[in-house]
Parts: sequence; structure tokens; C-alpha cells
Amino acid sequence: MFELADPWSGGGPGPWILFVPVLWALVIFGVVTLLRRAVWRHGGPGRQFRGPQYPARAETPSPLAVLGRRFASGEIDEEEYWRRLSVLEEHFAAGPKGGAA
Repeated sequence: MFELADPWSGGGPGPWILFVPVLWALVIFGVVTLLRRAVWRHGGPGRQFRGPQYPARAETPSPLAVLGRRFASGEIDEEEYWRRLSVLEEHFAAGPKGGAA
């Protein structure tokens, strides 16, 4: 009877009894981390595969659209429009100009 109570004498569970609670703690920690990264951060189930949503970006007009609106409303003249358009095209152009491939 005393050998079961003394874990160091070869009887009883010994320090391995801590293995199961530590294993469960790691499993729970892993599940919570996975849920935080996959579901909770993106707004709940069903949204995790759509990517981040940026509603303010969709409402903000592009600089070229703002320039065109200002020219159309008469805030800037034609010379100012073409000067600013050339600067904006340098910064926002997707590829080379002049049809060169």
C-alpha cells in the first residue's frame, strides 16, 4: 500500500501523471489559436476564405478620377489638368508607355 503512494520507489504513476493534463492543455491551446487565426479574426464562419474587407478603400475615388472631376467642374484649367495628369501617370502607370513591349 505504501509503495503506491510513493511514486519514486517504482510504484504508482510517477511524474508521468502530468503528461495527460499537459497534452490536453496543448490541444486546447492549439484549437483556440487555430480558431482565432481562421474564423474569429475574419468575422465569423463563412468569411474566412473571402480575405480582408476594406470598405473605405472602395468608396475612395482614385487620384485620376479626382483630377477628372476637378477639370470637369472648372476648378483647374486644361494646362493644369494635363500637367497633373502626366505626373499622376508616372506614379500610377502599370506598364511602359508608347506601346513598347
